[in-house]
Amino acid sequence: MSTFQIKTHQPGRTYAKPHFFILNKGLNSGKPLDKPCPNCFVITTITRAERESLYYLCLSLKVGQFFAYYLKGSVIPFIGISDVKKVINTALQNYEAQQWQMKVEKLKKITAFEENLQQQLSTISKLKIALLRS
Repeated sequence: MSTFQIKTHQPGRTYAKPHFFILNKGLNSGKPLDKPCPNCFVITTITRAERESLYYLCLSLKVGQFFAYYLKGSVIPFIGISDVKKVINTALQNYEAQQWQMKVEKLKKITAFEENLQQQLSTISKLKIALLRS
């Protein structure tokens, strides 16, 4: 699982290998993304399984605020590519496959549940607007 590359994303560039993006500016620095944005790094892997595992590893590192220590800048905080590599490599050294697989499955369920709740809140908001307009 340690075979990954991290580079600065260039807008308009496409990637053939399995990949995901990591936000590098703002207070959400370190957040993994499926779609690119102007201020992000790209992590490419060899297999889709590695991509998925690294994605959820980065998500857990973001939620656990492991990237927050490395934020620099006074107006717009940002994280450097070497700091992201350092955090991910440290986490990979402490990686235990069986326990991590259980955590990944739980994170998937929680993420799906969170998306479902956000969709419900959006629908409720639309319902309120429709009720007030009628």
